[in-house]
Order: sequence, then structure tokens, then C-alpha cells
Amino acid sequence: MMDLLQITNDPALARRCDALPGMRLFVDLETHGKAVRQAGRNSFISTHQPEDVGRIKAQLQRARLMVRVNPLHPGTSAELDTVLAQGADSVMLPMFQTPDELHAFSRIVAGRAPIVALLETAGALHSVNGWIGTPGLSEVFVGLNDLHLSLGFQFMFEPLAQELLDSVAHQARAHGLRFGFGGIARLDEGLLPGRDVLAEHMRLGSQAVILSRTFHRPDAPGAAVQPFEAEVAALRQAEQALATRTPSQVAADRLRISGVIGSVAALMARRAVEGAA
Repeated sequence: MMDLLQITNDPALARRCDALPGMRLFVDLETHGKAVRQAGRNSFISTHQPEDVGRIKAQLQRARLMVRVNPLHPGTSAELDTVLAQGADSVMLPMFQTPDELHAFSRIVAGRAPIVALLETAGALHSVNGWIGTPGLSEVFVGLNDLHLSLGFQFMFEPLAQELLDSVAHQARAHGLRFGFGGIARLDEGLLPGRDVLAEHMRLGSQAVILSRTFHRPDAPGAAVQPFEAEVAALRQAEQALATRTPSQVAADRLRISGVIGSVAALMARRAVEGAA
């Protein structure tokens, strides 16, 4: 069963997540440079505050709590002291470019909590061999939104179609680390439907994915109500079904999904050219 990561600072939602199996709560404190980096995009910019760590941790009986801090900066030590004192079970470093940055982060954490490396830059992607053995590292999570921008791609899932995640997943497994990537929409929604995203998670042996905001979207008036728990249950059922595929079915799905990603990317590229004309 994959970890389903829910980003929230809402205690009520945290309690609902805690009642479900395989959930991980995620407080997001990253703000440095993010608004500029993702300007003009419909991406999540967190308003979470350090005190949210303790508020969410207090709601949890079985789910673990991960906290994303800011990229390495002069205040990293104080930031880590604050979140770890409030009970963070793991800490995530975003936007690192070089092995030295992750190594420095590891020295500051000093074994107080497992580290999650958020691979979301071209520099981090091309230097995996230099940081995959960092002391305290427990998980590699690929952030497709910033990674595709860093690589100059049009569509968030292009790194997946280019098989760039295959080697990262392999290296994570070889070092005994957990691996996860990206976000997932409801099963039959999205430019790349959630069901196809989930299929690629299963193919790569992924152990974690972030639930997108669509899981909490109010349905249209008169539509059948699909509460959060029902959407998560549907995702779990699809996860079980995809796990039963034969190797030939996995390979066929891989080719089909790559084609979908390529078509979406080509369409987005054409629209970008037209918009610039």
C-alpha cells in the first residue's frame, strides 16, 4: 500500500486522514522563492506556519507527519529546531541543486529525524550518485512540477515519459530508500488521468504520492456526493487492481501512457508558440 500524502494545516482534515490506512500528513513551510518560481501557474503556494506542525501532530494517532522546510539558508538550523521540537516525524529539503546542499542539511538534522530529499531541479537529477548515500536519508521524492520547469519541459509529466524517473527509482531501491513522486488527481480526471498516474507509480515501485486539491473539490449541485473518504477508497481499489497486471500489460500501459504524455506536451508547445506570436 502506497503512502497517500495529504498537505494540510486543518486539524479536522488531519483527524479524518488519520482514520484511514496508509495516510501521511504533510505540513508545508516552504515559501522562499516559490511565488516567483511558479508565477502564473495554478500551483499550490502554502500559507502554513511553524505552529501548524504541533497542531497537526496533536491530531494523529497512527499517521506520520512530514514537514517540508525551506531550501537551505542561514536560518535552516533554527527552522529545523522549531519543527522537530513540535514532533515532525520526517523533514523534507526542497530545491537543492548539489550533493553539498543535502549533505549540509544532513549535518544540521544530525540524525534527529529521517530526511526526505525532494528532487525537483536538474542539478539534483544529474547528481543523484553524489547524494543518494547521504547519512539520514530515508526517501527520495520527485517533485514533477518544479522539475519539469527546471528541465525546460512543457508538461509536468514529461520527465516520466522520458524515463528520467526510472533510474532514480532504481537507485533509491538499490540504497534501501523509499521512493515516490508527483501528485495525483481523481482517477478519471486530469490531462493525464489519475488512473494512468497511479499505473506508473505501480510500475516504478513508488511508495508515496501527494493527493491533489481535486480530492477536496466541491461537486456540482445535484451531482453524486463523493466525499474525501470515498475518493481515497476508489484510489485504493484501483491500486489493488493495477497490482494484478501481467508484465505485458504493464509494458502496454507504459507505451500508451507515454503516448498520452507526448500528445499533451505537443499540444501545450503549440499553444505556447501561438500565444507568443
